[in-house]
Amino acid sequence: MPIRVCLAGATGWAGSALSRGIARSDDIELVAAVSRTHAGRSLGDVLAEPRLKCPIYGSAEKALSIPCDVFIDYTNPAVAKANCLAALRHRANVIIGTSGLTSPDYAEIGAAAEKEQRAVLAVGNFAISVVLLQKFAEIAARYIPQWEIIDYASDGKQDAPSGTARELAARLSRIRPSELTVPLEETQGVRETRGARLDGSQVHSVRLPGFTISAEIIFGMSGQTLSLRHDSGSSAEPYIEGALLAIRKVGSFVGLRRGLDSILDLG
Repeated sequence: MPIRVCLAGATGWAGSALSRGIARSDDIELVAAVSRTHAGRSLGDVLAEPRLKCPIYGSAEKALSIPCDVFIDYTNPAVAKANCLAALRHRANVIIGTSGLTSPDYAEIGAAAEKEQRAVLAVGNFAISVVLLQKFAEIAARYIPQWEIIDYASDGKQDAPSGTARELAARLSRIRPSELTVPLEETQGVRETRGARLDGSQVHSVRLPGFTISAEIIFGMSGQTLSLRHDSGSSAEPYIEGALLAIRKVGSFVGLRRGLDSILDLG
């Protein structure tokens, strides 16, 4: 029996690519979609993909009237938390691909998942190269106590920092906070130029035309530096396989997990 999926943000940049990826799969079925712009239409008509026959609803609450096994959110932080909590109430497992949710947001969602005995997988970036960047950064943080994170995105991206940067900072916080030679309160000049302190890391967000999504972490020691960086192209294709894997694996645990690697065996 196919895994039944409800996808919020199904006609957006990432959501439309995932929708087409689901159409090509044999074990996953898209049963409902959410898009305020295209509500009332068929997703297949909007995306010119005849294998997608599900209806589009104007809200997640309406779309969840169709029973599903997995709810995926590719919307925006203003509505994502409410969408995910609604999906948990409908007894669906949840995958969060939306960036901009805060640590308190995740705490509330995680508590709801435990209450409903369902799974929530929050993934800032589904690309395998990002999974490896995060893993390598965790290894480096055990040996190098000073680092800073830089996140790059297009000028139209409203949330900052990106979900990738937030997830990376959260993961490194479980190892240790980064050390600062000069404490932030002793910074002379404009303190904000040192970036924001997020989960024990200094994070800087760049928003300029020409970028899609990039993430970089720079580690520094006396006389040497180590840079780890991921750069995305203009296509959402690198995220599809990771998202399909998340759909297949999200029912294998209970509670909240963050990061695609939490369902992978990376050793």
